[in-house]
Amino acid sequence: MQAVIKRRGLADTVGFAHLEQQMDVLMRRIDRQDAATLARALRDKGISAAHRWRMAIAPHDDYAYVGYLYPLVLANIKAGTVIVFGVAHKARQLDLEDQLIFDSFTHWRGPYRDIAVSPLRERIMSKLPEGSYRVSDEMQSIEHSVEAKLPFLQYYNRAVRLVSILVPFMSYARMTELALPLAQAIAAIMNEERLEWGADIALLSSTDAVHYGDEGWGGKDFAFYGADAEGYEKALVHEQRIMRDCFEGELQPERIERFTRYTLDDHDHREYKWTWCGRYSVPFGLLVAWHLQQLRRARPLTGTILGYATSVDNARVKVDDLEGMGVTAPATLHHWVGYASVGYR
Repeated sequence: MQAVIKRRGLADTVGFAHLEQQMDVLMRRIDRQDAATLARALRDKGISAAHRWRMAIAPHDDYAYVGYLYPLVLANIKAGTVIVFGVAHKARQLDLEDQLIFDSFTHWRGPYRDIAVSPLRERIMSKLPEGSYRVSDEMQSIEHSVEAKLPFLQYYNRAVRLVSILVPFMSYARMTELALPLAQAIAAIMNEERLEWGADIALLSSTDAVHYGDEGWGGKDFAFYGADAEGYEKALVHEQRIMRDCFEGELQPERIERFTRYTLDDHDHREYKWTWCGRYSVPFGLLVAWHLQQLRRARPLTGTILGYATSVDNARVKVDDLEGMGVTAPATLHHWVGYASVGYR
């Protein structure tokens, strides 16, 4: 009897590539435009093609804006199965919080072929405590932060498989409650199947960095230092401080918690202090990675900040001639987004 395919649709066909031709042309253009920048960034950080990330952090904004920062980090994800911790941008609309969000799709759309969901998903869910997760195809279907990674992951590995886990509103205390049982579930499966971390399975958190400016943010003012050149430079200094304090070097729980102190409001974790949309997906993914390292008695995870850019300073990749691709938001001093690429060995 033939298995029934339940395919997830696409949330964004403007900002992201979804066709083979789009992806092939995009990668050629990134190579032509940014090959020297890519090579220099990796060389300066001591990263070669042979390195395999066990955990990584990558953006999810329009390909035209993010450009080379996607391959800068995703090319070194070599695992056949990637567990992606995504943002749940519209969790408030669906009244979702304090639970991990899975899907029930068998496949996701990729530019080269459908991307199969790993059978590890059901095994992971079966090992999690009651009340710690829920399945919401609606939330997974309208969310774009996981979808953004898939064309690049499939470009490098046509057989890549996926487990998508969205992380909605939750306090740091709740993250710590959920991260350990999830890490235990992953560790148990890795032991049962003799899977190698980095070769067979990898973790990936999705986030854009600061969302900045005083225009186009639903009436909110995110121009923390002002929406001019001076404010822009001050915001960049703050961004570098966050990444240096939280991501560079050995991963430790206190550094993960520090990230939440930078990004979550002191009195209401549902609100921003500093507008990284991955204010839950990043610390939660890092907590899972740290627990997994402890459970497997693996060498400590070491973070490398590969690159950072913004939608106003990064050289834009031409996409507007690629069958409907373009940009989904402006890029000005009044409305811009930061992008960070970080890998953990």
